[in-house]
Amino acid sequence: MDPRNPPAHPITVGNALDGAGMASDDRCARVVIAGAGPAALMLLERITANHAAASPGRRLRIDLVDPHEPGGGRIWRRDQSPLLKLNTLVGDNTIFTDDSCVIGGPIAPGLALVDWLGEIVAGRIARPDWWDDALECEARGVTQDSFPTRRLNNAYLSWAYGEVLRRAAPTVSIAWHQDRVAEVDAPSSEEPGTVILQSGKRLEADVVVYAIGHNGSAPSPESAGLAEFAATHGLGYLGPTFTAEADLGWVHPGQDVIVRGMGLAAIDLVVLLTEGRGGRYVADGDGLRYLPSGEEPVLHLGSRRGVPYRSKITSRLVGDPTALEFLGDAFHERIARTEDQIDFDRDVWPLFVAEIITGHFRELFTGHPGRVRGSWTDFLALLRGVLEAPDGCRSDAYRDLVAAHVAAPDRFDFAAFDRPLEGAGECGSADDAEALQSRVRDHIRVDLDLRTRQSNSQTQGMFFAALFGFLSINEVPKDRWTARSRTLAIPGAFKAFFSYLASGPPGHRLEELLALSDAGIVRFLGGRIRLETDHERGAFTASGEAVDASGRTVRASVVASALIDAWLPEPSAAASDNPLLRSVIESGRARELTVADDEHTGTTGELVVNDDGSLPESPREFAVGPFTSVLGGAFSRPGVNGLPFRQHDRVARAILTALDGWASGSVSPRSGRGRAIASSADPYTRELLDAVPGRRARD
Repeated sequence: MDPRNPPAHPITVGNALDGAGMASDDRCARVVIAGAGPAALMLLERITANHAAASPGRRLRIDLVDPHEPGGGRIWRRDQSPLLKLNTLVGDNTIFTDDSCVIGGPIAPGLALVDWLGEIVAGRIARPDWWDDALECEARGVTQDSFPTRRLNNAYLSWAYGEVLRRAAPTVSIAWHQDRVAEVDAPSSEEPGTVILQSGKRLEADVVVYAIGHNGSAPSPESAGLAEFAATHGLGYLGPTFTAEADLGWVHPGQDVIVRGMGLAAIDLVVLLTEGRGGRYVADGDGLRYLPSGEEPVLHLGSRRGVPYRSKITSRLVGDPTALEFLGDAFHERIARTEDQIDFDRDVWPLFVAEIITGHFRELFTGHPGRVRGSWTDFLALLRGVLEAPDGCRSDAYRDLVAAHVAAPDRFDFAAFDRPLEGAGECGSADDAEALQSRVRDHIRVDLDLRTRQSNSQTQGMFFAALFGFLSINEVPKDRWTARSRTLAIPGAFKAFFSYLASGPPGHRLEELLALSDAGIVRFLGGRIRLETDHERGAFTASGEAVDASGRTVRASVVASALIDAWLPEPSAAASDNPLLRSVIESGRARELTVADDEHTGTTGELVVNDDGSLPESPREFAVGPFTSVLGGAFSRPGVNGLPFRQHDRVARAILTALDGWASGSVSPRSGRGRAIASSADPYTRELLDAVPGRRARD
């Protein structure tokens, strides 16, 4: 078989195995994975790579259970609108390890998305049988700085699944069951378990893995109340959901629709209700003009900030590389020395803000020295002193320092960045509603200029500082945080801010939003949005506002017959819409993360797992994904020692360790340019590394 042309949708692989009667007399170990999306795919790759390196002669059966085809799974399935895109660049997407990865297992390089596309276009990899003209046009037109469609990503993930199957040792059998897991009789160290599928089929399992991806959840009390109000008055309401799966047929042309939320879910919603209904964009000078089809509603967008998430940054760093000044090694050493609980808002948020500001100025001083006065070394010393003072970036000392060294267009005002409609800019003297439209449009134009032009690469410096700071904060042992920090501040306001800064849409989506605003199809409600249910009129009402630097407030409001809450469901394992996840909790084999101290008791909604993905109450069961208490993720940028690789490799090795007798054999893993990092408590790792002269596993 040509390694670049595995079967388009392989169901089972295994050269010496037939899945029932095996090639040798020893018992075949069996792993059942509930889910077959990207997280399951990355885990599968790590399991098979570690198995091939350590114990290729041992027999292993892996069953994937998912109603959606392996690779893309539910979220990245191919049968969704071809208009929907990733907010990840083509060049930033791979599921294969590389020499940057510092992991315990072997490095097994493979094609990243951008390389796979090159092979597709050159004809060296076969196109899947469902490939169409739209995908062909996209494949030939994208660059590493393009944002691919979800369908194109599905094609890559499907190929990657086939590649993982091809690489598996002949003693490994892998099967996909187009089904759902209905019930699990958990395995133990003494007895295998049984996984019962909705079809009635039963699978034996020595280890069970829950890789079920993003879940919905039961409606919140507010959402349930809004649904009841809508039903009573014959209105339309759509609560938090996955936009690509939503039925939007009930939204009528010309209907006023309140949209709460201006993140990625809202952007997808706008796409589906405009271009998805036959409208199109044409070039108009430096921007776009929207040509309506007549099928569009009128969308009134508002949120707490009142502006869309910041657009994705497409510039490249040209100055000094990112270095953490406030959240680096010294930060973690201080935490290790103190026994006090860490309050995120008091102890860490100011440091995170300081990192963002420092990242902005580092790139400005070292990448664009002609636009500043003085050296970066001297400015950094002064900046540190100011940012470490009690008022930090809110002080006159900060403003004076920046004004003395940086021209006005390049200065950084964190408060204005965070809340751009509160106390900055000008609202003008026109009608309130129209002044607010202009204010939001001006903000979007400035944001696009800052984040899509190479001359403004200081925004990339800010982004990388925020990203490194975010990852550093996630390395703090979870039991060191106060209960309020762990259940409210970090998963709430901090996560929302990071998404606003780093997880926005591609720039062209905001260009489209401007065109829709000019066409009157999108209206902006502003920030601090307030929603009311008007029982007398039988309608939803919403209003928002903006405040300029002079203190003048402008407002916009609307009365509407439809409301859409455009954000993802809040994570809650216990209230998940996935009955399998709920059943694991109801059985007592798993629990939601609940923490308490003298001041607060709360839950994060996450499923508690150990660092290796195992369930504390049931060590032969594992979980990976966004519903768990351990940060992981799926996909990664190549060459950055991505967290998804480290987490999935750790889980894969723990799974193999849990399968009795799998710690035999030896291999010299090539991890992190020759370094092997793993837990000394991991017998699978110790078995591999102890066989290599001069090496030992270390924490």
